[in-house]
Amino acid sequence: MRRVAGFTLIEVLAALVLMALLLVGVYSGMRTAIHSVRSGSAAIERIDQIRSAQQFLRRELAQSMTQPIGHTAEGDALFFEGSAHEMSYVAPLPGYLGKLGPQLQRLQLVDDGKGGWRLQLSLALLPPDGQPPQALGDPQVLLDHIHGGSFGYRGIDVQGRTVPWSPAWPDGRMLPLLVRVDLQLQGSGDWPLLQVPLRVNPANSSGPSGLLEQGVRGRSHP
Repeated sequence: MRRVAGFTLIEVLAALVLMALLLVGVYSGMRTAIHSVRSGSAAIERIDQIRSAQQFLRRELAQSMTQPIGHTAEGDALFFEGSAHEMSYVAPLPGYLGKLGPQLQRLQLVDDGKGGWRLQLSLALLPPDGQPPQALGDPQVLLDHIHGGSFGYRGIDVQGRTVPWSPAWPDGRMLPLLVRVDLQLQGSGDWPLLQVPLRVNPANSSGPSGLLEQGVRGRSHP
């Protein structure tokens, strides 16, 4: 009888081992590619988040209005409140959100409970009858994963004296001329130094005008 030719058990096992090694290599390559795509997508999303936050802050702060948000003990109107980690002002929101009219906006740097900070925005309506502001929903996170940061202010006080960069705005009866938002981010992504010129108060028109020009130059060249 003629003997039928075929593969031996050792040859079959060797082929299986080679196929397994090939599959492991293919899986590793696919895993590396997927990880690269996810990392790239996360980096792009982070850049978009930073850009969106900067655009929003630049637009809203520049449109700050001389609309009272409170009063001093003497009854003088307060238009702006600012500290190192919080600021409040009135500005109109863009698009259909602006149909509700100018709103009290509160920017805060708050602890995220994970060893970092987040930049969040709270909105409130200002009733025309002088009642307390009415909150609109929960605070919205503009930017998270922040390692540290602060707000700064520069302008002219009610006596016409220049106020250098300060972590707190001393007199809410006037708007600052410039607001600075300086953040240090965790991980990848950098926060370009943001200096925004605000609308100048009528009472500031007789004061030094160089601050606004310096702020614009500082914003363009941090």
